[in-house]
This record gives sequence, C-alpha cells and structure tokens, in this order.
Amino acid sequence: MKNAKYMDEENILEKGVDLLIKGLGLVQAIRFMNISKAFKMESVKRHRLWQNNWIKKNFSKRFSVN
Repeated sequence: MKNAKYMDEENILEKGVDLLIKGLGLVQAIRFMNISKAFKMESVKRHRLWQNNWIKKNFSKRFSVN
C-alpha cells in the first residue's frame, strides 16, 4: 500500500484550475467555476424564503397577541 502525500492548498488549487482549463478550455472552466457560486446563492435565497414563511406560519399562530 502506498502512503498518500498531501499537497498544500495552494498547490491543489493551482493544479485543479490547470486541469479544468486543459480539459474544458478557459471559457468553459470559468463557467464551471461560476456555476457553484450561482447555485449557492440560489439555495441561500430559497432557504431564507422557506425560513421566513415557516416562521410566519408557525410563530404567528403560537404567539399571537390577542
């Protein structure tokens, strides 16, 4: 069994970006890297909407002041 040698984060990022560019080309690599940012923002917005609706539905019924 071979011992794994860990690279520092800077080398991993550099090699990963190089591989993306070689495999996809510059434009497609940039598009790929931006997909996760857009998806992450979308999921955060979706979660906040869900959370606000959940709070309104559940807490307004339980803690309404009469």
